[in-house]
Amino acid sequence: MKQLLVTGGCGFIGSNFVHYFLKNRPEWGVINLDKLSYSGNPANLRDLEGSSRYKFVKGDITDKKLVQKLMKKVSAIMHLAAETHVDRSIESADDFLKTNVLGTATLLEASLACGIKRFVHMSTDEVYGTITKGYADERAPLLPNSPYSASKAGADLLVRSFQKTFRHPAMIVRCTNNFGPYQFPEKVIPLFVTNLLQNKTVPLYGNGKHRRDWIYVEDACRALLLVLERGKAGELYNVGVHHEMNNLDLTRAILRHFKKGKEMIRYVTDRLGHDLRYAVNFNKLRRLGFRPRWSFAKGLAATAKWYRENPEWWQPLKQDKYTVKS
Repeated sequence: MKQLLVTGGCGFIGSNFVHYFLKNRPEWGVINLDKLSYSGNPANLRDLEGSSRYKFVKGDITDKKLVQKLMKKVSAIMHLAAETHVDRSIESADDFLKTNVLGTATLLEASLACGIKRFVHMSTDEVYGTITKGYADERAPLLPNSPYSASKAGADLLVRSFQKTFRHPAMIVRCTNNFGPYQFPEKVIPLFVTNLLQNKTVPLYGNGKHRRDWIYVEDACRALLLVLERGKAGELYNVGVHHEMNNLDLTRAILRHFKKGKEMIRYVTDRLGHDLRYAVNFNKLRRLGFRPRWSFAKGLAATAKWYRENPEWWQPLKQDKYTVKS
């Protein structure tokens, strides 16, 4: 059986991808390497415990000996492990540099030594910075405005250097904002959903005019698998769906779903260096055959339903100090 190494598989996108991949590719197995930081939760994949097609390895992607050992067992890599929360990166950038930059370098070096043929590195549309007009395509300059996005841009440049210097068969995916089940409730949609389930107000940054494109996580997983299987080695692919809205309209949509009014909005001081708008052109991915299947409304309903039905998963996490922010 062929094996795929997934880094960060106990996180939000990682656990959704592991479920999606094993469901849709029965001829493959998955080795999940995750250090179980605050947002990595083994409960996300508890239903796979005991499966002959799934193996969990607790460890850090900066551990060269462990990474080298695992590389020898796999045919391809889906690199999803990352520190991702902007607020945390503003308070301290150290973990972001270690995981996002040094961890990526460790994986690249080991995969090159082991002759891995398919390597997908997941990045973010935030590396392009604020897009005031139009859409950023894959040739747009990198203009990161937070320590988080700067660390991801640094990782992207490392991947590019291995592509160019060593002809490493790595591909970069820059994805827009994900939402869905298993997302840590420091991020805006699960934070607002769980707050409303607790009859608490929702904290909205600034004037709420910051715009994002929202992709339901299953569509993101579909895009990742498409790039893994059909993407061209050495290429870069943007991932989006053009479900763009500003944060005030996003908040209103969530309030409507819960039949709540504007009195539940609590305006808070804006985030430092808060990018006004992210927007990507994903025509290259469309040419590979990508077609999103989830509308924003359908995805929001599914997300709200999941959090409503799984309070035992998210309630203990709400003690974290970052979950009071959006």
